[in-house]
Amino acid sequence: MEEILIPIIVVPIIFLGLPWLIFHYITKWKSAATITGEDEKLLDELHELARRLDDRMVTIERIMAAENPGWRQLAQDPAGLSLEDSSSIRRISK
Repeated sequence: MEEILIPIIVVPIIFLGLPWLIFHYITKWKSAATITGEDEKLLDELHELARRLDDRMVTIERIMAAENPGWRQLAQDPAGLSLEDSSSIRRISK
């Protein structure tokens, strides 16, 4: 009896249950991987915001360069000191 019962259970599991399980999760995976219209709208808004912020930064940099041509070097070295100038470093460390 066992010799007949095991193949009757195993064959449907292999040929029906396993493919059904695989296709079920493939379908779930594909439906979850799509981007919704709301997500796409949010991405468009974020892209537009980033573009506007970039334009603002460019404008600010142009204004700063017009008012003070050496502002970038001052921003990197706020004291206006070069690192090779040992007397300035001694003066700061005191």
